[in-house]
Amino acid sequence: QVQLVESGGGLVQAGGSLRLSCVPSGGTFASYALGWFRQVPGKERAIIGAVSRRGDSTIYEDSVKGRFTISRDNVKNDAVYLQMNSLKPEDTAVYYCGAGRAGPWYIPPPGYEYEYWGQGTQVTVSS
Repeated sequence: QVQLVESGGGLVQAGGSLRLSCVPSGGTFASYALGWFRQVPGKERAIIGAVSRRGDSTIYEDSVKGRFTISRDNVKNDAVYLQMNSLKPEDTAVYYCGAGRAGPWYIPPPGYEYEYWGQGTQVTVSS
């Protein structure tokens, strides 16, 4: 079992950038594909994107394509990152990372049942 810990959230003006990090606690990400999600009050948690175990394949939800980038460090830091650029007020949400056991090249599709979740980090974008 692995625990996930997100960090890097905060308050930023529209057009700004933030970089979120997610690291494992009590385990390693080595066996897991990883995904980023966000949730606003009153709505279900929604997929932003995902990255394969190898880190060389990613998918993104349409509204973040070209603005958000998911990457992972499998060597030095054992972490997954969400670089968010050109932020908009509608990006305000609690952001979560998720982990699911997968083969090296597998990218979890939308609807995939992740096994483990972090506690979330708040991102607020002011207009």
